[in-house]
Amino acid sequence: MEILKTVLMILLAIDCIALTIVVLLQEGKSAGLGTIGGMADSYWGQNKGRSMEGTLVKVTRVLAVLFILLALALNLKVFA
Repeated sequence: MEILKTVLMILLAIDCIALTIVVLLQEGKSAGLGTIGGMADSYWGQNKGRSMEGTLVKVTRVLAVLFILLALALNLKVFA
């Protein structure tokens, strides 16, 4: 059981580092203020889900769910 706990802790550390990097790569919410000037109709505004920003949002969600699952698994009484 100690080996499994160690592996989960290493995965959690890698996930934390990756999550931090992905969040820092994202643009701030203030970048979306261009919609006031009508920029929402641009190519990037219409295809936001397929752009790099959309990909980063999806990766952030996956890494966040993985973080929560790993944290819960490490806190189970089985590993104590």
